[in-house]
Amino acid sequence: MKGGLQALKISQVSLILIGLVCTTVLVLAWTKTSFLEAFIPSPSRILPLDLENPGSVKSWGSDESSEGKDKSLQVETVVKNSSASESSVRTEENGTLSSVNKNKESHPSVPEGTESEEPSGGKNKSKESKIVPENSPSLESFVKGEPTENLSATIGNKGCNYAKGKWLIDDNRPLYSGFGCKQWLSSMWACRLTQRMDFEYEKLRWQPQDCKMQDFAPRKFLERMQDKTLAFIGDSLGRQQFQSLMCMVTGGKERSDVQDVGREYGLVKGRHAIRPDGWAYRFPITNTTILYYWSASLCDLEPIEGSNPVNFAMHLDRPPAFLQRYLHKFDVLVLNTGHHWNRGKVNANRWIMYVNGVPNTNRKTLDIGGAKNLTIHSIVKWVDAQLPLFPGLKAFLRTLSPRHFFNGEWNTGGTCDNTTPLSGGKEALKDDSSDSVAAHAVRGTNVKLLDITALSELRDEGHISRYSIKATPGVQDCLHWCLPGIPDTWNEILFAQI
Repeated sequence: MKGGLQALKISQVSLILIGLVCTTVLVLAWTKTSFLEAFIPSPSRILPLDLENPGSVKSWGSDESSEGKDKSLQVETVVKNSSASESSVRTEENGTLSSVNKNKESHPSVPEGTESEEPSGGKNKSKESKIVPENSPSLESFVKGEPTENLSATIGNKGCNYAKGKWLIDDNRPLYSGFGCKQWLSSMWACRLTQRMDFEYEKLRWQPQDCKMQDFAPRKFLERMQDKTLAFIGDSLGRQQFQSLMCMVTGGKERSDVQDVGREYGLVKGRHAIRPDGWAYRFPITNTTILYYWSASLCDLEPIEGSNPVNFAMHLDRPPAFLQRYLHKFDVLVLNTGHHWNRGKVNANRWIMYVNGVPNTNRKTLDIGGAKNLTIHSIVKWVDAQLPLFPGLKAFLRTLSPRHFFNGEWNTGGTCDNTTPLSGGKEALKDDSSDSVAAHAVRGTNVKLLDITALSELRDEGHISRYSIKATPGVQDCLHWCLPGIPDTWNEILFAQI
């Protein structure tokens, strides 16, 4: 009987001890003591593992372009400790950081069968943060170890001088057919449609010296420009760059799905006009718009009341009214001017130079060179002042496209008959831009220089020359380029910087 009582007491004591232990564990778990945290790592310290190779962190693989090529990839992954609600994975490409918050829903770069719900004419800049850029893979795909979008070239590209390098032969060129891109390419610039028989100039690719430049792929361009607008504003060389990009993005093929949205920007053919002041096209699959507006001088032109015939006030210190009106809709802006800055063009267009709203009387800017310098500096300064208002906007000033008239000018027998590529050299190795006016204008601003002058200077064989369809006998076009051709390279360099 005594032994039975002792066994009962021991059983009760055991139950009491078990209860105390359980209570202690619950209290510790509730209060999250440092003792338990030592054994339970926080979410920010958990690294994604490669499910195929346990124990290792999977590096991000290269992506194949539409041409099926493998691209090189270098990625630096930074995982920082933070609270679970703020932890993010950051990747560094070309010196810029892109982050994907763990608590935010990831969005595909290209929606399948869907279009943006925003009005087609513009975008709410504040919505940009909801779109995962091409070079920022979703956190989900990273954790799962899935292949992600190939990043552009090397991490060291932030300070890359794309204007410094050499031309190389590439049998994979051109990027589109000069026969096929009739929907976007003016026939006067499609040298494949002329009597020209040599096309070696189409086979060259630009290679920067100190950095790798990502190959252009239409899909990647559209993903990078999802819900965005790229605007070219400038002269006929800007129009060539615009048409070049349209051919590059479409692969030179007919595209019935691409929408003409010129009317949204007032780009319609006026009465008695030969052509509209520009064009705008939208790719619905990514809501990407590419437009061009003709502004040969980058000045605001205004009819002078009472003049007959009509003269135009050429406001050297005022940006074009089109740019002032639509800048808020642009995400990438490319400006250019240059070849209309001569006395013959100014007089023929009946342009009267104005500064501060009145006719210009300053001797320093009365000459063409001084007026051009004032205009370029003024528009860069104005755009730079607008950039803080539109944080997502990237603005570029493209340098001068070189002319190659030999033994005279366009109207005095000047020619560019050379058909041998790189006969004058294949490398451009200067650190400074060959367009000192443009380089000086952007210095100290957030407007970037799209420097194409020196590399284009080496390509005198790439002009229209005497093969223009409607060429006047004895007159050669040594200003404009055959397409496909040199402006494609300008767009490749632009693509690398956006």
